[in-house]
Amino acid sequence: MTQRRPAVLLLAAFALGAFCVLGFAPFDRYFTVWPAPTLALGGLFLLWRRAASARAAALLGLAWGAGFFLCGVSWVYVSLSQFGGMAPPAAAAATLLFCLYLALFPALAGGLFRRWQHNTIRDALLFAGLWTLTEWLRGTLLTGFPWLAVGYSQSPPSPLAGWASVLGVYGVGFIVALAGALLAAGWRKPATWAAILLLLGAGGLLRAMDWTQPAGSPITVSLLQGNVPQSLKWDPKRLPLSVDTYLRLAKSHPATLTVLPETALPLYFSEVPRDVLRGLTSHGDALFGVAIGTTDGGYTNGAVTLSPELMAKAYAKRHLVPFGEYPPPGFAWFFRFAQIPMSNFTAGQPRQPPLDVAGQRIAPNICYEDLFGEELLGALPAATLLVNLSNTAWFGDSLAQPQHLQIAQLRAIETGRVMLRATNTGMTAMVGADGVIAAALPPFTTAALVVQAQGRSGLTPYARWGNLLALLIAVGACLQALRRKRD
Repeated sequence: MTQRRPAVLLLAAFALGAFCVLGFAPFDRYFTVWPAPTLALGGLFLLWRRAASARAAALLGLAWGAGFFLCGVSWVYVSLSQFGGMAPPAAAAATLLFCLYLALFPALAGGLFRRWQHNTIRDALLFAGLWTLTEWLRGTLLTGFPWLAVGYSQSPPSPLAGWASVLGVYGVGFIVALAGALLAAGWRKPATWAAILLLLGAGGLLRAMDWTQPAGSPITVSLLQGNVPQSLKWDPKRLPLSVDTYLRLAKSHPATLTVLPETALPLYFSEVPRDVLRGLTSHGDALFGVAIGTTDGGYTNGAVTLSPELMAKAYAKRHLVPFGEYPPPGFAWFFRFAQIPMSNFTAGQPRQPPLDVAGQRIAPNICYEDLFGEELLGALPAATLLVNLSNTAWFGDSLAQPQHLQIAQLRAIETGRVMLRATNTGMTAMVGADGVIAAALPPFTTAALVVQAQGRSGLTPYARWGNLLALLIAVGACLQALRRKRD
């Protein structure tokens, strides 16, 4: 770090990280925000390039990450304190430590960049490659936390959204980082603007391509949003509140398929009365979230499809949330401070076939699972529709809900499939295969969203290769930059 005003530089890095959050939902409702992460990463590139040492650059990356995550995932505090029962000081400390852990990944990228940079335009390649590799590492290490990967900020209408069908969210993040570094390194050069216009134009062309084709006839789907308060959901005395709410919505909004959110019925599936099951399937098939007991006495976070004849098929959530759905090894003590109901689920099998429902083949994913785009690909090409069941009431009225919907937009583009979302408190929506939100309910309302959903077949390039292409490009960019340094 330069000798002059190191504290000011750290504060500037923190502010740039906080500014980057403006590039994500829900701020896209108010103004065009997709360029914000490009500018925020361009500023970080300049700070790293001028840092006095690798250690100084790592500290700047840590400060940038702290601003980014403390502002972007502040909803963790809401979950721990308001609904997890943790004392506010303990919840604040846990949130701070978690965000600082996430900030270690930009710090790692900064230290490596400063060590390997060579003060040419090729530093932009090194910057983008390291940024992408450390984002992927954050989304993989210790089961991963890929929330707020910068590629998510480029959901439609960003022209860069089209790249997700080929490179996925990490590849889009590479392009964002590269554009930011190119602008910072040579914004006065015509070649810089030509390169950025090429990236934008290619993204626009990719958005116009139909990688997948319609499969079968559209089906009518009723997505139910019960808006049951999290504080009441697991109270046995309030069980009729959940059941009656969803029965009323299902009966008054007929559809070929009725979809309820994650753990919509706070019971084991074996405990749900048959008259409730008949009520949910009075107009057609139903898909709903419910805990499912296992043969060894455990339970899974499940999704069950049910026909009017009460024939059932099940999916068990595979990628569980640490602390929220299971205690990581050595962290059983955590639950002495937090009261989280049903926090010891058993994970489902890694490979589970799509569920045949209403003439379509549906691949369910439950809440947090749709953060892991590559893990959804195992259901393709067989699956024709993707359905996410979530209970985001855990995060209150925070940034989590619109951010989660934005994640679904990238998943739809990556897979070339419609993504249907049924949530307890929001955002219940249908996202088209092009990543555009076709319809959505206002959050924190009790309502049903009735839509026509078209199944699709075929594979996008990303669905064929997963994250491999983006990672190869990131590694290649780093090697190219390092080779030029040796030359």
